Amino acid sequence: MSKLFIVPTPIGNLEDMTFRAIRVLKEVDLILAEDTRTSGKLLKHFEISTPMQSHHMHNEHKTVNRIIQKLQSGEVIALISDAGTPAISDPGFLLSRACILHHIEIECLPGATAFVPALVNSGLPNDKFVFEGFLPVKKGRQTRLKFLAEETRTMIFYESPHKLVKTLNNFSEYFGKDRQVSVSRELSKLHEETIRGSVQDVLEHFEAKSPKGEIVVIVEGNKK
Repeated sequence: MSKLFIVPTPIGNLEDMTFRAIRVLKEVDLILAEDTRTSGKLLKHFEISTPMQSHHMHNEHKTVNRIIQKLQSGEVIALISDAGTPAISDPGFLLSRACILHHIEIECLPGATAFVPALVNSGLPNDKFVFEGFLPVKKGRQTRLKFLAEETRTMIFYESPHKLVKTLNNFSEYFGKDRQVSVSRELSKLHEETIRGSVQDVLEHFEAKSPKGEIVVIVEGNKK
């Protein structure tokens, strides 16, 4: 019976791979990977020999119909991303939506997602929050920041290391320099680090020490 498995993979520490995820990846007919070279290392580590095919943001519009045909013919397929849970700021939404439209069963395994540990260890309220992912690079960035300045829930952002200082400067301008933030980087890895404080304090820290690695920024909501 055809089925699409959505399988989270570790965001850094390979020990975070679940027994179930390993079993599913060994049993399916095909694995769709964001980057086959990156995922190839993961599969080799866990002795998974299932065939792989590329499925990323630049080709997913073109490959979705072909994958649906494979599923309709009875294949069982797993989707993975480079790290974390597919479709969270990664490819996956288009394929899962297509599966629903074609009445193909989807099963999403629980597993690693970077923003959850970053939110929990931020010390900021996590009973209500909004996931923003990456801010627009140019067009719409200012409009989005103006809108979010009034957001009362805790906000979650993903950011690249070379844009972090710019983004913190934006937060200082639109949210105020005293707004509390928490920046987590290299989660689950050897050099994991979380810096907490006001936007101004955290900005000064990263101006003095250039950040490296994958970054999650948690921002306090507007209390006013």
